[in-house]
Amino acid sequence: MEAPGRWLLVCVLAVSLPWTVTENVCRAPSGKDGAAGKPGRPGRPGLKGERGEPGNQRPGLQLQVHLGPPMKPSGLHCGPRAGGLPGDRGLPGPKGVKGNPGDIKDQPRPAFSAIRRNPPVGGNVVIFDAVITNQESPYQSHSGRFLCAVPGYYYFTFQVVSKWDLCLTIVSSSRGQARRTLGFCDTNGKGLFQVVSGGTVLHLSHGDQVWIEKDPAKGRIYQGPEADSIFSGFLIFPSP
Repeated sequence: MEAPGRWLLVCVLAVSLPWTVTENVCRAPSGKDGAAGKPGRPGRPGLKGERGEPGNQRPGLQLQVHLGPPMKPSGLHCGPRAGGLPGDRGLPGPKGVKGNPGDIKDQPRPAFSAIRRNPPVGGNVVIFDAVITNQESPYQSHSGRFLCAVPGYYYFTFQVVSKWDLCLTIVSSSRGQARRTLGFCDTNGKGLFQVVSGGTVLHLSHGDQVWIEKDPAKGRIYQGPEADSIFSGFLIFPSP
């Protein structure tokens, strides 16, 4: 009985011995942390994220600005200046020196009147060939035209005798451009003397012209000793 007990003890020692040896030999001591490595290179950009949900909208604040009364100027202003109210009207200045008296003889006085005696035949311009008055020679009897030498306001009038239908027009030109000013017509079915008359005030510049034209279809004017036709004009007052 002694022999089996010894073998059992040996087997137990044999089995327990490897576990003890393995545990003491294979376990390594705890190591220390290594040194930190160099920073790596930047990574690639990530993918675009999805659109987020709309946020809650809150009404903004309303700012009310109240401007005070305009400031009166007093001293220097460093910032922008507000516009003030207009100041009171100043006192009138002293009376100026009296000018020299004018002389009406020094003022221009162009004026004319002309009648028809033996006008040339042809054309639509009514020529008044016999001059009655032509102060400062503004009227040209050979052409029937008034030529402005003094800028200003002029009055023109005419009375033309006829026994037939007649239409006349006051025509003026400025810088070579003719313009119809006023037209006058008279119907005559009895063959009696009738007068077509008209007048107007015109503002003329230097070089402007004024004359009377007849309608080619209704432009027959009486020519004889029984009655006269006349064309007149004069300066009312000059202007710059």
